[in-house]
Amino acid sequence: MKFEDNLKELENVLKQLEKGELPLEDAVKLYTDGMKLAVLCRKDLDEAKLQISEM
Repeated sequence: MKFEDNLKELENVLKQLEKGELPLEDAVKLYTDGMKLAVLCRKDLDEAKLQISEM
């Protein structure tokens, strides 16, 4: 997935979690998915930062 897609999905996860309406099991799964997306986004940002610093 592209960075933008991952970020948009992460934003959707956050919105759902902030509502506080999910059963605990669903919230934990969603949180785990969100953390995976956050790691992917961070990796993409770090790679972009490295490319910029090498210019």
